[in-house]
Amino acid sequence: MTASITQLAIYLVVLLVLSVPVGWYIARVMEGKSAVNRIFGGIEHFLYRLCGIRADAGMGWKQYALALLLFNIVGLFVVYSLQRLQMWLPLNPAGMANVSADSSFNTAVSFVTNTNWQGYVGESTMSYLTQMLALSVQNFVSAATGIAVAFALIRGFARHSSKSIGNFWVDMTRASLYVLLPLSVLVAVVLMSQGVIQNFKSYVEVSTLETTAYTVPRLDPQGQPLKDEKGNPLVDDMKTSKQTLPMGPVASQEAIKMVGTNGGGFFNANSAHPYENPTPLSNFVQMLAILIIPAALCTSFGMLVGDRRQGWAILAAMTLLFIVMALTVMHFEQQSNPALAAAHAAQGSGMMEGKETRFGTIASSLFAAITTAASCGAVNAMHDSLSPLGGLVPMLQMQLGEVVYGGVGAGLYGMLIFAVLAVFIAGLMIGRTPEYLGKKIGVFDMKMMSIAILMTPALVLVLTAISVMVESGLAGIANPGAHGFSEILYAFSSAANNNGSAFAGLSANTPYYNVMTGIAMWLGRFGIIVPVLAMAGSLAGKKRLAATSGTLPTHGPLFVALLIGAVILVGALTYVPALALGPVIEHLQMMAIH
Repeated sequence: MTASITQLAIYLVVLLVLSVPVGWYIARVMEGKSAVNRIFGGIEHFLYRLCGIRADAGMGWKQYALALLLFNIVGLFVVYSLQRLQMWLPLNPAGMANVSADSSFNTAVSFVTNTNWQGYVGESTMSYLTQMLALSVQNFVSAATGIAVAFALIRGFARHSSKSIGNFWVDMTRASLYVLLPLSVLVAVVLMSQGVIQNFKSYVEVSTLETTAYTVPRLDPQGQPLKDEKGNPLVDDMKTSKQTLPMGPVASQEAIKMVGTNGGGFFNANSAHPYENPTPLSNFVQMLAILIIPAALCTSFGMLVGDRRQGWAILAAMTLLFIVMALTVMHFEQQSNPALAAAHAAQGSGMMEGKETRFGTIASSLFAAITTAASCGAVNAMHDSLSPLGGLVPMLQMQLGEVVYGGVGAGLYGMLIFAVLAVFIAGLMIGRTPEYLGKKIGVFDMKMMSIAILMTPALVLVLTAISVMVESGLAGIANPGAHGFSEILYAFSSAANNNGSAFAGLSANTPYYNVMTGIAMWLGRFGIIVPVLAMAGSLAGKKRLAATSGTLPTHGPLFVALLIGAVILVGALTYVPALALGPVIEHLQMMAIH
């Protein structure tokens, strides 16, 4: 366990030290007050003139929300169309066919909502043009949308008696040009230095040193495995002495995949693939890239509301929750499997099934904790192979609302929603009207907060319940029993919370799951963003109240504890019965082998 604590400590020290200057930089460029704005302001204003945008015009929350929704709806149609037409478009050296309608719908919703759920095999489904123009572009603009919403809410707290929460087009442009693009270029260069490929070559076929024998499952027209009368899967025996090595512009997509907490891999194996993540150093850089903006935005928040301690309190709550989660999954993944122990198999490295030997259990477990703490979803190991309680941690982090750092922008505005809940609970305890940062929390604010908090649990639990009752939902389960239930619960937890990782034992690339997870992703994203913007507009229009002796300090240890309590109370307890039916039962079954 010492090695786990050491690696976690090194990671957090580097992350938190870098988050301060990055957060300062983001706050400055998003408000147009940095040297970068002055240097590149001409390009920025040229884009505004080209698109007919009045950069100096503020927007009320309804106008801001309408612009955001329209932009993302247009993006949805563009991504869908590129997939459906890729056979006839350029930059398709492997001759990829057009993607099916239901898979195209799912992928379009997935990348527009910053979820990046992938039910397809990237290297055999998407052309280079689709990967770049559809998926990589959405990696930028979906992340920029999250940052824009976070700053709209920050302005709601920072401004008073104002009808404006900013300008969506300006926020999105600055987030893309000045934050996401430079960080992605930097990360891409580092990844290429480590061996991540970046080219437009055709796929390369090579001869292997020996002939490989393998089996291929027989599938029905719906893509489901065929079985014989005894329920055994039908397979065909195959042999080959050739191997096809996929090529492509990987490093550029890998960089924004991490920096924008997107998570969609160029290859099906994601960051476990050696062309995406070849070395321990590239692995560390990718883990750092995932959380750098979510952590830095806490510094930005403190700066813009005029009290940096407020940002530190939010960051402290996130970090304490993350430390507990990360150490828990690292602990369980370093334990021995009772089934293998009963067979007298050596397990000196812990539970290595589904993990890459170049990373080992510690780095793989830390990556799993990081990618589900953020709404990233990238993986460098198979989450389906995690131990029952090790797998519970990534699932629970998503179910908390993706606020343990969370996604780019989404983590901060999600945690601020819980901060409003925390001061409301504190107000009930002492009989005072709740206040946060000098803003009185009214009835409308509480309604919007309730919708934002309850939206994802409702989606996850209702859609999971439906899926375990209908034949189309049960047909995708490869592992019956408690683990099969966990696979479905994980899928909808990931989709509704816009994470994108999966217990990949579930065959989710079917019309049923493509549509159901698509609905979960869309409502899980915009069903929260709209109430958050409504709350931002309400708060911006209020006067700032002077602090009194009865005002709850929201920058000290007491508030941090109260905030963590609110997250656990609402997030964790909502899912206790469902978690008991899945990973908890599976853990008890595994331990019963003794």
